[in-house]
Amino acid sequence: MATPPRTHKETWSRAALALTAVGWGANQFAPMVLLYRERMGVSASAAEAIFGLYAAGLVPGLLIAGPLSDRVGRRPVVAFAVLLSMISGVVLMLGSHGLGWLSTGRVLMGIASGAAFSAGSAWVKELSATNAVAGAGARRASIAMTAGFGIGPLIAGVLVQWGPAAYEVPYIPQLILAAAALFLLAGTPETVQRWPSGILGGGLLRLRGFSDRRFVGVVLPMAPWVFGAATIAMVYLPGLSASHVKGISLVFAGTAAMVTAMSGVAIQPFARRVAASPAGQDRARPRLLTLGLALVTVGTLAEAGVAALNSLGAWQAVLTLVVAVVMGFGYGILLVFGLAEVQRLAPPEDLAGMTAVFQAFTYLGFAAPYLLSALKNVASPSTLLLAVAALGVLTIAVTVRNARVTAKQS
Repeated sequence: MATPPRTHKETWSRAALALTAVGWGANQFAPMVLLYRERMGVSASAAEAIFGLYAAGLVPGLLIAGPLSDRVGRRPVVAFAVLLSMISGVVLMLGSHGLGWLSTGRVLMGIASGAAFSAGSAWVKELSATNAVAGAGARRASIAMTAGFGIGPLIAGVLVQWGPAAYEVPYIPQLILAAAALFLLAGTPETVQRWPSGILGGGLLRLRGFSDRRFVGVVLPMAPWVFGAATIAMVYLPGLSASHVKGISLVFAGTAAMVTAMSGVAIQPFARRVAASPAGQDRARPRLLTLGLALVTVGTLAEAGVAALNSLGAWQAVLTLVVAVVMGFGYGILLVFGLAEVQRLAPPEDLAGMTAVFQAFTYLGFAAPYLLSALKNVASPSTLLLAVAALGVLTIAVTVRNARVTAKQS
């Protein structure tokens, strides 16, 4: 069970740095996708499948590490995650020797991310408990993750475009940051009292939250849109525009990822204010949920129009970055909404477990770029993006209806 932090409130920043380091490692691969396509001849669908293979490690990492940290403590699980992210970086540096290295590295990074994001988000929340501002823990955790998601690909894009040893050097900054985070974790207070029944007792692998109708009917249906929106803007859309910026295509890919992620960070103070307002507290009309999904739908529609024209030259790349801002806003709002709902709905002993389930569903969105590329022979990119927008409208209708129903029943 959780115990109050025994030190001053600033200690949350140490756990947050671990989230940033792992988030950096998770997303620095975005500009590398174009590198492997352009210089190794890897197909678009294969490269994006390797990018999405991350989810194959992340989902079990989330579902196991979150509940495990409820039993053995946050520090050992997060420290393991940071260390594993470093091992993954070393494996990815060998990627020029074959796709097997890239696939293995992405799976390992997924496991590390799952462990860090489930246990680490709960840890930041618990270390922020002395702060009087409601929702501070959720906001800090999401900002820490998103900062890593944004800075990592930008630095990697610059290094891969203009630095030496393009297959190895882009991974080095994350190794340095992760080493610093690992050092600082040793002095970060533990917030969980170890359960006497040990690691394997008490239903460690029980999936949390599925008995809560609001969690199942509102939170989980919107969850894949969190990273579905982000990865479409970070990976799929830059690939459509890369031919118009051939001289700087790798930096452009990193910039698109950075713009998406940083837009997600920038919108979160606004999202927090909406959530704290009297109207935002109306469970029957979740304003953040509706706004976030609407932004993703509008962004997808706009990019469908840009893709249909395909004769704008460099302006297509510029418009893609504008769309990335809109998609990033949607991603950031949905992430804040989801984490805040989970932390409101979860009992203390199930906080990390329910966070893990929510985040496992968010990372289903990592399959979006691969699915869109795999369907390129079925329909044009603009048609596929219109279909995505239609799914967004359907999700709004379903989740808002379920929100009204669960509000009446609570």
